[in-house]
Amino acid sequence: MTASSQSDEVMALAADFAPVSHEQWQQMVAKVVNRSRSEALDGAEAEASLRTTLPGGLVVDPLYQRPEAERALGLPGSMPFTRGRGPRSPERPWDIRQLFDHPDASISRSAVAADLANGVSSVWVQVGTGGIAASDLAEVLTDVLPDLAPVAVSSVDDQAGAAAALLAWWEEKGVPGSGSLGHDPIGAAAAMGSEPDLAPLADAVTLVASRPDVRAITVDTRVYHDAGATDQDEVALAVATGVDYVRHLEAAGVSAAQAFAAIDFRVAVTADQFATIAKLRALRRLWARIGELADVPEAERGAAIHAVTSWRMQTRTDPWVNILRGTLACFGASAGGADAITVLPYDTALGLAEPFSRRVARNTQSLLADESNVARVADPAGGSWYVESLTEEIARAAWAYLGEVDAAGGVAAALASGAIAERLAASRAERDRGLATRAIPLTGTSTFPLAAEKPLARTARELPPSGGLPRHRDSEIFEGLRARSAEAAPSVPVLALGARRDFGARQTFLVNLLAVAGIQAEVIEGADAHAAAALAPSPVAIIMSSPKVYADHAEGVIAALRSNEGIERVLITGRARELGDAAATVDGEIYDGMDIVAFLTDLLDTLTGEGA
Repeated sequence: MTASSQSDEVMALAADFAPVSHEQWQQMVAKVVNRSRSEALDGAEAEASLRTTLPGGLVVDPLYQRPEAERALGLPGSMPFTRGRGPRSPERPWDIRQLFDHPDASISRSAVAADLANGVSSVWVQVGTGGIAASDLAEVLTDVLPDLAPVAVSSVDDQAGAAAALLAWWEEKGVPGSGSLGHDPIGAAAAMGSEPDLAPLADAVTLVASRPDVRAITVDTRVYHDAGATDQDEVALAVATGVDYVRHLEAAGVSAAQAFAAIDFRVAVTADQFATIAKLRALRRLWARIGELADVPEAERGAAIHAVTSWRMQTRTDPWVNILRGTLACFGASAGGADAITVLPYDTALGLAEPFSRRVARNTQSLLADESNVARVADPAGGSWYVESLTEEIARAAWAYLGEVDAAGGVAAALASGAIAERLAASRAERDRGLATRAIPLTGTSTFPLAAEKPLARTARELPPSGGLPRHRDSEIFEGLRARSAEAAPSVPVLALGARRDFGARQTFLVNLLAVAGIQAEVIEGADAHAAAALAPSPVAIIMSSPKVYADHAEGVIAALRSNEGIERVLITGRARELGDAAATVDGEIYDGMDIVAFLTDLLDTLTGEGA
């Protein structure tokens, strides 16, 4: 075979494999699912049993195959911009942007210098309450070379001061600058419950028209994310806010194209890497569609996105797991085509970050970019039937909600009426139910908690002003339970019936569940009726074993516990029906899928006497 003939051949890699129908895939799924079931499911039922519903109603299927009518994927840098704003530079595939918010200007200055010297490529400074005073910005940026490192500022209560201080610093340095002025009056209104002042926007956009690498406006959707927004909610509110700004600017004489060039987006990214990838892709697609409708030149329609690892997903308990969460979120942001990424330090929820946690945060990005090479391919998830389907679902759901917000008069009007708060509260309640039942698990907090954990001590951070949408972290309710038991050190006796082979699996489950609230399980192995009768006084006692041992021995043990005047309540690990006719003799069940927040709250009330 000659070299020329080789170049003309196309390798059909799947040519020798017979096509597999959806029904055949279902049958293979059924074989696996039915291994652990007493009653067999058919193919369709097996597939249905593995479907997952995400918050907000999006459905994730266990099987994805090539759709009959595929959407044209497009190319990076062109409509519909789903695949990114363009090819990435191998030297710097994205902007590694570190957040600086220590109110002591000298400490923040040292942190900026250290981070820029060790891999960070741009600086993000939080100004105002909960950050650095605008008058201290120049000191914080003393060691920054403005022609090399972009600088972005953000603020909740002093956006004008932050922007003015950054512009003054660039003027002093004699450079046009690069970065973002951080104007986002609607985002500030959402956080503080105030009226948004859009008056400064037109002047700010006009001012940066001669600064091609500066964005005047940053649509920051993290306020909605922290209030409970789903991915589709966040995308919709991002685009709706951008639309409000473009309309205001057009009314002030600024063209839509100039407005698009002045706006970027800051969104939260989570450890759900596929949802993160799809969210960023959907955001670019919808913003490009808005640009198309507004006759913005195609080159200006790509949304510039700054991805920030979610504060909502950070935990104070076992904070080391936050490193893993941040890594997954960073990976998703990279694969989703973010232009700039900030990984929050693992101790952010505890207070002001320390040098080591900042180092881990920046090195997470450097490792993914330079050693793992995750960005060598633009839109690496593109063409995946799952990712394309999830992108489509998020985009359609967000577009529908965008229409609702627009019909209500825009984001500012929907905030003022309470419509957005009501929707996000409903989304938050749905998420809380998933957290409480551990359908949404928090490793190290609601599952596999670290026993006898010594909390990390950090300097408390002053929070930005509130009064608007509430901010919540997912782990707060569990941390509250741990705090209640920190001084009381409650414990509960657990009677393990039979041999270890009978109760071992349930012991692992029960001990970990109780540890979520800091409750110690005092396990008595091989317990019987005599042990139950002699048990020391306790408001609650728990029995634990297999269904077979329950059927043979539990009734006598429970009767002995009832005769023990020191025992007030008897709980079973598992389901009461496993006791047969004696099901009514226990006061409660402990099983996988229960509302552990309600259970542990009630148990703590009983053990500590606070519920009396």
